[in-house]
Amino acid sequence: MATTDLSYYDKATIPNAKSFRFGIVVSEWNSEITKNLQKGAIETLIDCGATKENIISWDVPGSFELVYGCKKMIESQKVDAIIAIGNVIQGETKHFDFVCEGVTQGIVDLNIKYDVPVIFCVLTDNNKQQSLDRSGGKHGNKGIECAIAAVKMADLKNLGRTTEHIGF
Repeated sequence: MATTDLSYYDKATIPNAKSFRFGIVVSEWNSEITKNLQKGAIETLIDCGATKENIISWDVPGSFELVYGCKKMIESQKVDAIIAIGNVIQGETKHFDFVCEGVTQGIVDLNIKYDVPVIFCVLTDNNKQQSLDRSGGKHGNKGIECAIAAVKMADLKNLGRTTEHIGF
């Protein structure tokens, strides 16, 4: 995935997001990265038909807090999908491993417990340049990719349908 352009999507293959309500929970840590991901996600949701009024965005201090922020959003807002946006950059200690594992498992747990898809938009890179490359740089913007996933999952949640089964 690291060598692909994360920003490409074929709008003709994406459900119309006009009737969906989206949540975005954004980590303030590494805000240069996370705000670019948020911008890409919001612009893409709007491009796919969502209205600004149907996009709720909350900030949390860091990536570890994304899980609680998403949980509170699920419990207090009527949303069809949530995008959890964060950025964790490898350092000299095992803190990176603990944060990445905790956030990943927390988002998995939310997807199992609640009937609201939570999209994992947490960059876990070895250095800041890799994060810059994936948040609007040479590899595009993962926020865009995650917005597309959110639209598709909101459609799946609301219609109770799956994609066509070709050859089955």
